[in-house]
Amino acid sequence: MRLPLLLCFCLFAGFFSLAQKTAPLRIGVAGLTHTHVHGIFNSAKRGEIEIVGIAESNKVLIKRYSEQYHIPADKFFPSLQALLEARKPEAVAAFNSIYEHLDVVQQCAPKGIHIMVEKPLAVSLDHARQMEALARKNKVLLLTNFETTWYASMEETFKMVHEHGAIGDIRRMVVHDGHQGPKEIGVDPEFLSWLTDPKFNGAGALMDFGCYGANLATWLLKGERPVSVTAIVQTIKPAIYPKVDDDATIVVQYPQRQVVIQASWNWPYSRKDLEVYGQTGSLLAPDKSTLIYRLDDGDPPTHRMLGNRKAPYDDPFAYFAALVRGKIQAPEYDLSSLETNMIVMEILEAAKQSAKEKRTISLEPGKL
Repeated sequence: MRLPLLLCFCLFAGFFSLAQKTAPLRIGVAGLTHTHVHGIFNSAKRGEIEIVGIAESNKVLIKRYSEQYHIPADKFFPSLQALLEARKPEAVAAFNSIYEHLDVVQQCAPKGIHIMVEKPLAVSLDHARQMEALARKNKVLLLTNFETTWYASMEETFKMVHEHGAIGDIRRMVVHDGHQGPKEIGVDPEFLSWLTDPKFNGAGALMDFGCYGANLATWLLKGERPVSVTAIVQTIKPAIYPKVDDDATIVVQYPQRQVVIQASWNWPYSRKDLEVYGQTGSLLAPDKSTLIYRLDDGDPPTHRMLGNRKAPYDDPFAYFAALVRGKIQAPEYDLSSLETNMIVMEILEAAKQSAKEKRTISLEPGKL
């Protein structure tokens, strides 16, 4: 009699485990003030995630998003605490100000809830270190989402450098990110209000777009730590951005290479592009699906058009769900990883300090 019961139990446990792995990830949304939140609502249509609740107190935003995405009223909660207690999500995605990322981690990590925040990881290195300690103590994922993480051109650049050795050792990188300015491109007022406030965003263009270059450099250099950071910032449009910089150039120095990050709210058009120069060739990723390379001094440039990345590496929330479910494992110093983004935060903190003090900042251990 015991054997059939044991067999039934094993079968039930197996089915339960399989169901858990294949079920959509139950995810909560913390805030609606970051306009990137549209991404998670569109992603939910794929089926890898299920949005079980949204924490937001702004009634204008609640009305706007509930009408646009046909979200029932019972999915909205006045606070993250209320959402966590009522719906007990497995994971939370933060779409509030960068300053509020720490509070999200403080509430979620002790409950074993995994977290993904929009770039950058935190408003300051101090906040980032607190978040890191909580994530590690409670053994939860703490990921940072960057748009460029999902670009096929970035993936192919990494492969060309590390799998094919196509350009030799990297000597220089130049990264351009930004647009005409958040007000100029018409971001929502709720987003604009904190994006241009140094308390809630940490800085202006330096944080908003400087983080992309720091992230890509750390990833392509497989976690290599820079030795110094030098930054120059300007506010070219003080009438529009009186509190923060709208233009930043960050020079990140390594023992045998240099990365130049140009982050601006003054470009004539939107851009997120990367240039990588090695000992023997170059790789240029001007957009998400184009790669231009020269592998020899005498070679003309070769243009390649790339398709979309394969699932789940084509969508941040599908990727998040796959990690939580154990379907995939992230490589060390992945673009979204905590390890990578702690170095990103060191670079950004040093850049802010450099711009303020008008000097090069050493990144030797213990200096920040």
